[in-house]
Amino acid sequence: MTAPAIKHEYDPILSRLSDQEGEALCAQLRQELVEDVARTGGHLASNLGAVELTVALHRVFDTSVDRLVFDVGHQCYPHKILTGRRENMSGLRQYGGIAGFPKPNESVHDAFIAGHASNSVAVALGMARARAVLGEDYQVIALIGDGALTGGLAYEGLSNAGKCGQQLLVILNDNGMSITPNVGGVADHLAKQRLKPQYLTFKKHYRRIMKKTAPGRAVYRVTHQLKQALKQALLPCSMFEDMGFRYLGPVDGHNLSFLTRILRYAKEMEEPVLLHVKTVKGKGFVPAEENPDAFHGIAPFDPHTGALKREPGENFSTVFGRTLVRMAHQDKRVCAITAAMTGGTGLERFAQTFPDRFFDVGIAEGCAASMAAGMAKQGVIPVFAVYSTFLQRAYDMLLHDAAIDNLHVVLGVDRAGLVGDDGETHHGVFDAAYLDSVPNMTVLAPASFAELEVMLERALFRLNGPVAVRYPRGGEGRYVGTSGDGPAAILRWGGDITLVSYGTEINDVLEAAELLEVQGVQAEVVKLNQLTPLVPELVELSVRKTGVLLVAEEQAARGSVGQRLAACLEVAGLPAKTVLVSCGEGFVPHGAAALLKRDLSLDGAGLAKKALEVLGRG
Repeated sequence: MTAPAIKHEYDPILSRLSDQEGEALCAQLRQELVEDVARTGGHLASNLGAVELTVALHRVFDTSVDRLVFDVGHQCYPHKILTGRRENMSGLRQYGGIAGFPKPNESVHDAFIAGHASNSVAVALGMARARAVLGEDYQVIALIGDGALTGGLAYEGLSNAGKCGQQLLVILNDNGMSITPNVGGVADHLAKQRLKPQYLTFKKHYRRIMKKTAPGRAVYRVTHQLKQALKQALLPCSMFEDMGFRYLGPVDGHNLSFLTRILRYAKEMEEPVLLHVKTVKGKGFVPAEENPDAFHGIAPFDPHTGALKREPGENFSTVFGRTLVRMAHQDKRVCAITAAMTGGTGLERFAQTFPDRFFDVGIAEGCAASMAAGMAKQGVIPVFAVYSTFLQRAYDMLLHDAAIDNLHVVLGVDRAGLVGDDGETHHGVFDAAYLDSVPNMTVLAPASFAELEVMLERALFRLNGPVAVRYPRGGEGRYVGTSGDGPAAILRWGGDITLVSYGTEINDVLEAAELLEVQGVQAEVVKLNQLTPLVPELVELSVRKTGVLLVAEEQAARGSVGQRLAACLEVAGLPAKTVLVSCGEGFVPHGAAALLKRDLSLDGAGLAKKALEVLGRG
């Protein structure tokens, strides 16, 4: 199911481009990016903002040997085009096509997998350490955005990398958050003077000459200390230099000629360097420049106007946000927390309606979980809305901060199950297992919008301790009702086989039951409403009648609900023919969810076929 490896060699012509040719290439890249993403959907604004920076990097470094580590990877499309994948962009994020994030099995130029934020500096430091241990020779670059600097892991990496004493270039792509305080015209002037080619050349030769003799080294120490004192007083870079980095910047990230020169200078420095680059998200495409948040991750659109080709309908995230606003009107204790995903988790209206009860902690899921625990301890009802794949980053805080004291923290676990085009790094196929391992945790799984409303109300006001309400990306299916407050419900009666599922996967199970009926098989369909603590009685009653169990779920096989149900049957002394259909032992690639489910036998036809096989009729 993984895309075939695509191998490409470094094209040295990029290093020989004139500035004029490089600027023409940037203009061409922007045009192609808009056309490609308009067709496939994807991350546009961040890629448009990084065009000149990417071209400059490829003029200076050979990424087939040098290691360029992307943070998150939202800005990697120009890099993919420049490393032999231009013809593959028509299949960007599509089933069987190239990924929307860096993937080492796709190209030698992709140094490391990416998809989650704030890890690039730590990864790059690891590569620099490995280079030293093995005595090898290559450059290491980490490209991190200002948004990723809201994550604590970024500072852990910077703190260690600044002291490593060897070549490591960190490029801070500052395209929005105010990293640099406004300290006036003197600081701005001095920063520009420090980056002039004449100054950089003089500095390099001065340092080399002065370090040749003992008197020269003494003079250099005095002048260096004086310069450091002046910089700390006047320049906005002391934080990074205090960490041990040689700070360069801020630099205009859309001046290709100067970017190239400053990168060549940084390449010669055998020490940790932080290059601060200022860019504009959406650069060159007016709709994206005017509304960069909307064009961060966008569905297919008209490349001329920026209008979506199909307006999005109601989805679980918007229903969650609307319901939470209603609950907050009822009870002033209800608060909402997000980790830099206000729009993605449907919390825009909550943020507007209750600004004093809405908290965005940045890309810091661990902080969000711990803060929620502190809020719950003091008597409010915190609701942390977070994607399943990002909640993984807060596992320790759920255990230590929320569960031990049985605090009433509510999790809105968005994007649970297969998410489609973003692939391995974003599928929410592990939460059913890792949340089940948290003591005192209750996990609810609505299968419709109506059930989400009912279960969120129950989670807020009728349950105690930590509670997770998990729901998928997108809209509901044919099942639009509610099945009560019980831990499970029978949606269809039958005597030949028991089909069990939860969430919107129940729609595929109902389809499978109809296909089986055509084959003369009467399937009983049991829908689980609560996954943790698991209450197996209704499933056990059904299996006593049918003797055959099939469990379908968009979760990884290990620790799945199906495995837990099979164990419950064994403990209850109920021998049954059992088949568990899940996302398997490994990782699921990117592609439309319907196609992925087909390959995993999680669609109606695949489940019906599995059922017939276990019944001996396949």
